[in-house]
Amino acid sequence: MHNKDFFVVIERDEDGMYVGEVPQLKACYSQGETIDELMANIREVIEMCLEEPN
Repeated sequence: MHNKDFFVVIERDEDGMYVGEVPQLKACYSQGETIDELMANIREVIEMCLEEPN
């Protein structure tokens, strides 16, 4: 289990979806209909990004 903090840049797209990106990790982004859904999705993506070999 990783215990790291990451910044998530959150924006709303033209359809009202929340889009989040983690600038510290390459190609690490996700979206959700609510902030809570976005954050759950981005946690999963962060885990996948950390598992991939650099």
